[in-house]
Amino acid sequence: MNGITVGFALCGSFCTIGQSLQEMKKLSDSGYQIVPIVSYHVKTIDSRFGKAADLLRRLREISGQEVIDSIPGAEPLGPKKITDIMVVAPCTGNTLAKLALGITDTPVTMAVKSHLRSGRPVLLAIATNDALGASAQNIGRILNTKQYYFVPFRQDAPGEKPNSLVARFELLPDALTQALQGRQLQPLFATSPEKQAFLRAIEEAGLHGG
Repeated sequence: MNGITVGFALCGSFCTIGQSLQEMKKLSDSGYQIVPIVSYHVKTIDSRFGKAADLLRRLREISGQEVIDSIPGAEPLGPKKITDIMVVAPCTGNTLAKLALGITDTPVTMAVKSHLRSGRPVLLAIATNDALGASAQNIGRILNTKQYYFVPFRQDAPGEKPNSLVARFELLPDALTQALQGRQLQPLFATSPEKQAFLRAIEEAGLHGG
């Protein structure tokens, strides 16, 4: 066990929750203690991606903890200094807007607010169809706010959804490591895994242009 406790909050981008669970499992297997938190939508909505009850059961299996699913349940996280870092993955455009404007009306937003009182980092893995539209201003606000970090993201379907951005969930563990050290994992706008590996190899070989 590495002694680091991760608050891991999930919001209702149901098509990306499976990827989020994979990264949560990796963190748990690596020795991180996981405190699972869900939004009201995740707690109650059955979708074509699965039933809410099954998801809550899976969260308990991965973390070995009861799921925090209420504002009163989330509020003590900060005062008791339970979490070393708070992850919101997936973070919807709705939750992003509330965080940017300081609105606290869900278990997830309360968890983040409570956690931030001790000046500890928050890591967001966004998944929103309007990231380059209405939500762009909120991404800008968060980027300019202390203690917030992002999992690098990309346009997931630029032809069909030109305003949509989705986090590269497989980069979440690396982004978490960097955030714990007060650094943003770069590049923020992530390329494909293959292209990123190619560019890294060029840079290491000293062949990049000036």
